[in-house]
Amino acid sequence: MKELKKRAAALILDAAKKNFSAELPSPEEIESMLEYPPDPAMGDIAFPCFRLSRTLRTAPPKIAATLAEGVHDASFSKIEAVGGYLNFFLDSSALAGRICSTIAAEGDMYGSPRTGNGKTVVLDYSSPNVAKPFHIGHLGTTVIGHSLKLLHEFAGYHCVGINYLGDWGTQFGKLIVAYRKWGSREEVESREIDELVALYVRFHAEAENDPALNEEARREFAKLEAGDEENLALWRWFKEISLREYQKTYRLLGISFDSYNGESFYTDKMPAQIEKMKQLNLLTLDDGASVVNLEEWKMPPCLILKRDGSTLYPTRDIAAAVYRYDTYRFDKCIYVTSAGQSLHFAQWFKVVELMGYPWYDRLVHVPYGTVSLGGAKLATRTGNVVLLKDLFREAIDKVREISAEKNTGAAGSEEVAEAVGVGAIIFYYLSGNRMHDINFSLSDALSFDGATGPYAQYTYARTCSLLEKAGGVPATDGIAFDRSLTEEERTLSRVLALFPERVTEALDTYEPSVITRYILDLCTAFNRFYHECQILTAEQESIRRERIALTAATHTVLRRALHLICLKTPEKI
Repeated sequence: MKELKKRAAALILDAAKKNFSAELPSPEEIESMLEYPPDPAMGDIAFPCFRLSRTLRTAPPKIAATLAEGVHDASFSKIEAVGGYLNFFLDSSALAGRICSTIAAEGDMYGSPRTGNGKTVVLDYSSPNVAKPFHIGHLGTTVIGHSLKLLHEFAGYHCVGINYLGDWGTQFGKLIVAYRKWGSREEVESREIDELVALYVRFHAEAENDPALNEEARREFAKLEAGDEENLALWRWFKEISLREYQKTYRLLGISFDSYNGESFYTDKMPAQIEKMKQLNLLTLDDGASVVNLEEWKMPPCLILKRDGSTLYPTRDIAAAVYRYDTYRFDKCIYVTSAGQSLHFAQWFKVVELMGYPWYDRLVHVPYGTVSLGGAKLATRTGNVVLLKDLFREAIDKVREISAEKNTGAAGSEEVAEAVGVGAIIFYYLSGNRMHDINFSLSDALSFDGATGPYAQYTYARTCSLLEKAGGVPATDGIAFDRSLTEEERTLSRVLALFPERVTEALDTYEPSVITRYILDLCTAFNRFYHECQILTAEQESIRRERIALTAATHTVLRRALHLICLKTPEKI
């Protein structure tokens, strides 16, 4: 469809130049104005002439009628003016043949824009705090970040996934105090991260009545920073336990990282950046703290050093960015965190620019909305969390239950139950715009009816079953679609043709939900095709082969699209 949009834009511009003397938009601008009408009766591509009305000083219906008289092209079966719109109708038979041939030839690379060839992108995502469990609040950064990594890999980028662990800070002083007062090695080794969380929650409950505990925790962290061997040993132990737990979740999600360098890794890399700021006279004192004044850019000061000389998040993030550029020479460095951190990233991005690093404009913050539970904010310290391992377990158990009722066979397959159960949670999270806040509903996430992950995975399994019964994928040679297509065949062909544009849109906007919505469109189109058109039992062999080719094309595109949003593709459900 992208090529046809370019062709339509060129035709519009050529006709406009012949009939109007005003300065006209560029071909790219004309192309961006083109729309896909919701009703096929209004054409396959439409140009709203309202956008040119002011420039040409002519009423939109008159512009549309004038353009229609001068636009003729074999790529389109009909071009007509309706009101203020110029509507282009495709030759649906030619489109179906071209799409099936293209997808068969390109396979899993169909839809790749290949814009990242020879480029490197670093992605910082997931990044849980050590000694705290994975809960539903961590799902956003993890699945949005990994989906963006998969999208960039598909576009040809060399991707470096970094899990920037929260493995440093006062919380470790709190945990060390809690462990020594109320914990035991036996309990921690037995219950692992669950015990660490219980100790952390207890510390905050006890500190409500005994504020002196907070000062004790600060002293213990200061000892940790100073290299106290006992505290370091506990810190390493807590981190090891946490990583073991996190790997269980990453295995279920099918995620791996290239680096687990956390905040602690950059403690010896911050002094050089602080010294650079001093040499550039960027640092000023504010009540004893060292800050970079950002008033000129309408932002609060960026705090670099506390009054006691200790560092903060911006200090570590700047040191980490410099290290990553020196190590990977990235073309983009993407940070996937909650929208609540937007100011933080804007501040230290500006500091990097003021420090003279020429790659400052390659830093990208990808924010997302918050997750609440029953309207209440999630917080580990109060215990108000839904643990991902519990959520996944419940989803997997429900898949087994439904499969047993329907006797689908998935009940006996742990691999399929995991793929569908975990996929249901991921799909639910990625189904809406990433900036929308989510009041998490367990019942909605685990619904297996309607526009859900299981519905999409089941549709994929249906294509697998059809192709198996058909004896495999037919060669596209000789498949011409030299006939009038049904409405379902036309719609399916059109949706398949839109995949490359949806991939580009998802990349340009850092928005995985573009792919999720596309998946639902493709599943809807294919299932209507499946129910309304005879595929394996078509009377004419030529039609049978054409419909199997459309099924094979759907199979290829749906497999790739599901992969791009972190969903697995079991062939039988």
